[in-house]
Amino acid sequence: MLSVVVPMYDEAEVLPLFVERLRPVLDGLEDGYELLAVDDGSKDATPVLLQAARRTWPQLRVLRLRANAGHQAAISAGLAAARGDWVVTLDADLQDPPEVIPEMLAAARAEGVDVVYGVRTDRSTDTVFKRRSAHLFYATMRVMGATGAPDNAGDYRLMSRATVDAVNALPEDHRVLRLVVPALGFPAATVGYAREERAAGTSKYPLAKMIRLSLDSITGFSSAPLRLATWFGLGGFLLAVGLLLYALVAKLVGHTVAGWTSTVVIVAAVGAVQLLCLGILGEYVGRVYSTLQRRPTYYVAHDSLTGASDTGSVAVSASASRTPTAAAGGGRGHTPDP
Repeated sequence: MLSVVVPMYDEAEVLPLFVERLRPVLDGLEDGYELLAVDDGSKDATPVLLQAARRTWPQLRVLRLRANAGHQAAISAGLAAARGDWVVTLDADLQDPPEVIPEMLAAARAEGVDVVYGVRTDRSTDTVFKRRSAHLFYATMRVMGATGAPDNAGDYRLMSRATVDAVNALPEDHRVLRLVVPALGFPAATVGYAREERAAGTSKYPLAKMIRLSLDSITGFSSAPLRLATWFGLGGFLLAVGLLLYALVAKLVGHTVAGWTSTVVIVAAVGAVQLLCLGILGEYVGRVYSTLQRRPTYYVAHDSLTGASDTGSVAVSASASRTPTAAAGGGRGHTPDP
């Protein structure tokens, strides 16, 4: 009935605590479940601890990737392999409490929705910078019309089988699932919770990865930056015409003044706008180039359920995503945490 997809990368310190908190929650459900731990190429003792936990937890299934593919890619690998009628995505750091899962299931069934978002109603454990940057991220995406997701809704969500199949069928690279899922427009509800501090270990998402995620989010879901470049170009053209008229009038009335300051400022301003526009265009061209290469986002080394290994494909059909063969491949993405 339920699959819980958990991406993991070097989470040996927090893994025992995570198992200790999650298992009673899942065992207390009336429905059957599987815990699908996606080992994203961990270099510490995470694989060993997962195999040890499997000896006493038969519902634990381990999907190991050959190399680190990123948070979003690991989640996508788990979605492609998950077999449940409902699928929850959850990080292993315990900042998002697993005790909310029964509430999500209850909300989905009571309201008849396909998606239930976990919304952080209390982020006091996060730093001021993280809270402000998260607010700026969601505000920017709303202005660009790129998301219908609730504020402070990260990658902690419950999805129906229809939603998961729809996500698996998408062909795009560099998925940002917190934007992909709302973009489907399926009926949704929210469940609030207080965000906790990381139980152990350190964050695997530094500022550079957060910036990369933000760029993927903007260029993957909105053409507004391209329109911005167009408006910059139009504004620069109008400014140039105005300066030309001013120069001609000054020449005719004999008030021309030789000076280099205004020339330097104008040249520098125009150059800056040109470089900005080229950078925006470069981001979009880079996405097109990456898509045309059709390189797999991740490689599956082993699936403890089937014993199979395969290459993660660029697109997974909705009908194939529930089969054992498809469970070994297909998918996308690893995320920061605005």
